[in-house]
Parts: sequence; structure tokens; C-alpha cells
Amino acid sequence: MGVKRMTIEDAFHNKYSLVKGAARRARQLQSGASPLIVAKSTKPCRVAQDEIEQGHVKFVLPKQLVEPVVDIPVP
Repeated sequence: MGVKRMTIEDAFHNKYSLVKGAARRARQLQSGASPLIVAKSTKPCRVAQDEIEQGHVKFVLPKQLVEPVVDIPVP
């Protein structure tokens, strides 16, 4: 029995997006969200990865890029 490695699906543009999406979904699960699948594991991170792998979670990019606001006090 080998370790399954996650692959980048069309919904994710790169590995960073995949990790960010899994982390966000894992936080939702830890906060009480119901799993979208019947998972073998009870660990939120593993459940999130399985949901993504099965296509139940998508990563959506905003249409317009929002620039961060930096508050720097002027001396």
C-alpha cells in the first residue's frame, strides 16, 4: 500500500494554490463545517485533500486583482 500523492487538477493553477485551498478547507472543517465526502480519516487536513482530489472543492481566482493596502505612518 503506497502513499497517494495529490496532483494538480485543472481547478488549481499551481502547487501553492493547491496548498492554500486545502488549508482553507481544513480550517472550515475544524470550525465545524460538514465534510463533503465520507472519509477514512478524521483529520481535517486529510479530509480536505481527499475532497479536493475527488473534485468537491475548487479554487476560484477573483476576476479583479485587489492590491493590498499598507498603512505606514508618515513621520
